[in-house]
Amino acid sequence: MLIYILLSCISLLTVALNLLVIISISHFKQLQTPTNLILLSLAVSDFFVGLFVIFQIFILDGCWLLGDLMCSLWLILSSIIMSATIGTMVLISVDRYVAICYPLHYFTKVKPKRVQVCVCLCWMFAALFNSLMLKDNLQHPGRYNSCIGECVVYIDYIANLIDLIVSFLFPITVIVTLHMRIFVVAVYQARAMRSHIAVVTMKVTVKKSEMKAARNLGVVVIVFLLCICPYYCFTLTSQNNLYTSLSVTILVWLFQFNSCLNPLIYATLYPWFRKSIKVIVTLQILKPGSCQTNML
Repeated sequence: MLIYILLSCISLLTVALNLLVIISISHFKQLQTPTNLILLSLAVSDFFVGLFVIFQIFILDGCWLLGDLMCSLWLILSSIIMSATIGTMVLISVDRYVAICYPLHYFTKVKPKRVQVCVCLCWMFAALFNSLMLKDNLQHPGRYNSCIGECVVYIDYIANLIDLIVSFLFPITVIVTLHMRIFVVAVYQARAMRSHIAVVTMKVTVKKSEMKAARNLGVVVIVFLLCICPYYCFTLTSQNNLYTSLSVTILVWLFQFNSCLNPLIYATLYPWFRKSIKVIVTLQILKPGSCQTNML
């Protein structure tokens, strides 16, 4: 009963907080910056993670009650959302890398329309890739179950290796590399400012607001890595290619907890999110022209 209550509370909190993020960025024009549009994509995936907890409650006792087809669909959709979230984290890292390392080109190269296209491509790739990886489970639901009420996903060795490379090793390498570069540039500029030396090699000083945004988003990325790495470490050390819904779900719970943490991080680090929550909760958002409210 305690686990049921805990999961229900986490689910409601995750859905509510991410819904606030989605409403905030979608409604207020001033918040629709390229960076925030990527955060909107992250909030959408986190929102769905919160909704998916209801399926996890069905299998807390190790028995799936919704049928073989729903089992396959749940596992595939969970994989799509996880991949889309990882892809979104890569986009966040690229966005901050360009903003910090190439500040003169940021506003000419990174535009809202281009970001929207990149986000859509990220979700489309996640859907296509995971559908191909798990198509056998969808075509023959329940094929690998050993008993009634079991929910098992099968991934062959080659597909599992490809998934680890595409969904984990490559994006994590990109994320870590870009953030290391951002860290180096940030340290270099901080030393230059302390010694009152012009930053000649950068040609321009990075805005303080951009550095702060990079630090805040760095916190989001680090927390994400701490929550997602156990899942892929499990798949790396697994002795076979059969994963029961219960074993996967336990690791997805940690992933879901990250979905709840993200909006809490926004509330802590972003004044605009706290201000938008106040406007939404007090129903000021229903006033005509509220989308033009100054949120910064």
